[in-house]
Amino acid sequence: MLTQAHLSQVLFPVGEYTKTQVRELARAYGLPVAAKHDSQDLCFLKDGDYRGFLRRHGDTALPGPIVDTTGRHLGQHAGLSDYTIGQRKGLGLAAAEPLFVIGKDAARNTLLVGPRAALGHDRLTARQVNWIGGAPDGPIVAAVKIRYKAAPIAATITPGPDGSAAVRLDESAHGITPGQAAVFYDGDVCLGGGLIADETWPQPVADPWVETSTR
Repeated sequence: MLTQAHLSQVLFPVGEYTKTQVRELARAYGLPVAAKHDSQDLCFLKDGDYRGFLRRHGDTALPGPIVDTTGRHLGQHAGLSDYTIGQRKGLGLAAAEPLFVIGKDAARNTLLVGPRAALGHDRLTARQVNWIGGAPDGPIVAAVKIRYKAAPIAATITPGPDGSAAVRLDESAHGITPGQAAVFYDGDVCLGGGLIADETWPQPVADPWVETSTR
């Protein structure tokens, strides 16, 4: 998300040193940082309990309906922040086939679930896109990563006039999650990226509070 204005001010004070070399230098100079572990997950939480943090500092624990893609009411969730896209365990549902979280409808506080096949999508919209070297004049072909450890997927990326970009993937990807970054690459060169928009996900077609489950 860094712009050219940001990058023009960037300094790298440790130069070409690796992380291991930096730790060795810290030990040699008696610096306490040498004994610290690498930061992982939400490093500012001492207990690692991000759900508890959200419950204490935000209005995120409101229960609501769990529905499938037809709007059928299957159960009740404990708060949308407790669930992630692609999650299977901990849903508290009994079904003939495994169900996964495939979306969240924050406006109606609704959790959307479906079979594994429903997790796959071949397109997304990115908002607040930053083109590091400048926006292209039209559609380009590049690799897209939808999370840090995800394999890059070839895609056609079409920039929009409002700072958005329409991304059409060459193959379906699982776990495209609104709010996470979609980053564009040409080989090892980062072209830019943006935040995955909420409208990527399907919405229930019926009133989620209508109980139609036969369980």
